[in-house]
Amino acid sequence: MNTSVTSPRPASPIVSLPGSLINLFSRIPDSLIALIGRFSIAAIFWKSGQTKIEGLAIDLVSGDFQFGWPHLSESALELFRSEYQLPLLPPELAAPMAAFGEHLFPILILLGLATRFSSLALLIMTMTIQIFVYPDAYPTHGVWAAVLLVLIARGPGVVSIDHWLAKRYSAR
Repeated sequence: MNTSVTSPRPASPIVSLPGSLINLFSRIPDSLIALIGRFSIAAIFWKSGQTKIEGLAIDLVSGDFQFGWPHLSESALELFRSEYQLPLLPPELAAPMAAFGEHLFPILILLGLATRFSSLALLIMTMTIQIFVYPDAYPTHGVWAAVLLVLIARGPGVVSIDHWLAKRYSAR
């Protein structure tokens, strides 16, 4: 009986390309994904918050800066009275709460400080907007929710104050 052992033929480049790409994609650092997600979601909520106030305008991307004491705009209050109409909160409370949250939580997320809790706050805001304000905007809100859930589940990554604090205080 003649048994010859044949070595396997090398896969053609076309056949091995998907595996190579998957291997390459799997090397994308979670911290890079978190950093891009943090910047992106912070920008969305910050820009929305900026539409609700007057007296302070900060847009790092366009370079527009106006420094002053921020206050709620009358147009924001009117939006909460007429268009948004949240069921449990009066507009006089909901509008400043939204403006404050859309400024505070993006700053914290951008710094990577209390990232998971800030992301949870913005996820709750996103769900509120989706359910009570713009129920047809689920594709947009779904993307926001996905980014926020990644930050809640995985954290802000190594380029963050949270990471620095965890490293500093876990060593003790």
